[in-house]
Amino acid sequence: MKKNKYEIDMCNGTIMDKLISFSLPLMLSSILQLMFNAVDIIVVGRFSGSQALAAVGSTTALINIFTNLFIGISLGANVLAARYYAAGRDKEMSEAVHTAITLALISGILMAFVGFGAARGALGIMDTPGDVIGQATLYMRIYFLGMPFFMLYNYGAAILRAVGDTKRPLVFLAVAGMANVALDLLLVIVIPLGVAGVAVGTVTSQMISCILVLRCLHKSEGSYQIRFSRLTIKGVYLKRIFQVGIPAGIQSTVINFSNALLQSSVNSFGSTAMAGYTAANNILSFLYVSVNAVTQACMSFTSQNYSVGKQKRMDRVLLDCMVLSAGVAGVLGVGAYVFGSQILKIYTSEPDVIQCGLEILAITTVPYFLCGIMDLLPGALRGMGRSAVPMVLSVIGTVGIRILWVYVFFPQHRSLYFLFISYPGSWIVTIAMQAVCFIFVRKQCIRQLKTAGMLTA
Repeated sequence: MKKNKYEIDMCNGTIMDKLISFSLPLMLSSILQLMFNAVDIIVVGRFSGSQALAAVGSTTALINIFTNLFIGISLGANVLAARYYAAGRDKEMSEAVHTAITLALISGILMAFVGFGAARGALGIMDTPGDVIGQATLYMRIYFLGMPFFMLYNYGAAILRAVGDTKRPLVFLAVAGMANVALDLLLVIVIPLGVAGVAVGTVTSQMISCILVLRCLHKSEGSYQIRFSRLTIKGVYLKRIFQVGIPAGIQSTVINFSNALLQSSVNSFGSTAMAGYTAANNILSFLYVSVNAVTQACMSFTSQNYSVGKQKRMDRVLLDCMVLSAGVAGVLGVGAYVFGSQILKIYTSEPDVIQCGLEILAITTVPYFLCGIMDLLPGALRGMGRSAVPMVLSVIGTVGIRILWVYVFFPQHRSLYFLFISYPGSWIVTIAMQAVCFIFVRKQCIRQLKTAGMLTA
């Protein structure tokens, strides 16, 4: 099955080394993608002050709400492409790829219009303070103009991940990330445009990564090669992408809605707490993308092995992913807890802002391995084409607990530390529900493979 040095044979041979080979470049790619926002935060925090820092940070939850539905749908494209690739169904693979890229372009344009128009109203709903909302609106509107580039890159990278190629997207993001750093420094320090400068830098870097991934797919020799003249949407593939992708996107969107509620609670403490949350949340984002890389590996490996009926290998993939995810989260989480003060000083030199950030990190970093395990079980189920039930359970467990916490318990104990206890609490409840769900759904999937005569091992 392996046709070039970038692809990984997920259905044969050892597993852990291939999971690492897949996850590590993806992890680094995700970290580089986060650096787009982190550089924005660091540059404006250092050179434009805490209000500009709060303005950029106050947009994060809202941007995620707008984008994560469509980013979640890209997981459907990943699962479908991985399944066709493993089964050697080249025609279906090609048509699914062209459908996914066309969908990415349309959804990117749609989000650009919606995000630009709704920016100020949405920030107002979140009770963004008056001394911040103007700059936050400007940043958000410019950022959303880059949505077509953002979506095309993410869908293109999802297709490459389906065949095990996580190395070339890493190179593309490294190039784009260096451009982003250079542009941020130019447009904030040399040409003092403030939040507008960092937004323009981010959009430009997204355009660069988009061009590189599309060029890669265009020049590919495999069944995932794209031809722009063949871009179209075929209903049969769109439906299959949506079956996995829409529940995943809704789950991500609703969870980020709960984060927006937390953002509103943080906003009630003022701009200093907002700046501290911005820095701490950015650190937590690095932890999240690290464990999410393992979840992506679990989904892709499970999807390919499910398509050829390898039950025992699917089970081994999940167990190895749990070990890998817990190890990564444990090292990074403890590191963020121990060196939290020093890391926060990268973002800001203001002691009050650092103290607010430390309150949040104190309760969220060490138990972060729970978040990794919580996401792995739905990832494995998505790889088997089952996405709706884990979505419902994640929404109930994660969002339900956080809403209860914000509106019932938090008003009685108003502190950032107490507010963010809702994170590990919601992870534990969701893991328990997802584990029960996984046992039942896995049995159903195995029965279906046996009935179809596809179960091989």
